[in-house]
Amino acid sequence: MTKVNPIQLQKFLKGMDYPASKQDLIAHAKQHGADENVCSTLEQLPDDKEFETPAAVSKAVGEVE
Repeated sequence: MTKVNPIQLQKFLKGMDYPASKQDLIAHAKQHGADENVCSTLEQLPDDKEFETPAAVSKAVGEVE
């Protein structure tokens, strides 16, 4: 899997209301044209975590990759 560009990731999450669950992030990213690589990376985030900010999402994605 290719590493997700954090700037690209935030583009797909633009306008997201936080806090957000993993499922909220995936749905929002798909609606904004995220590719399979971005979606599969988001799928690997923890199910039980609420993400408070875009920075928290970027940090979690960095830990997954």
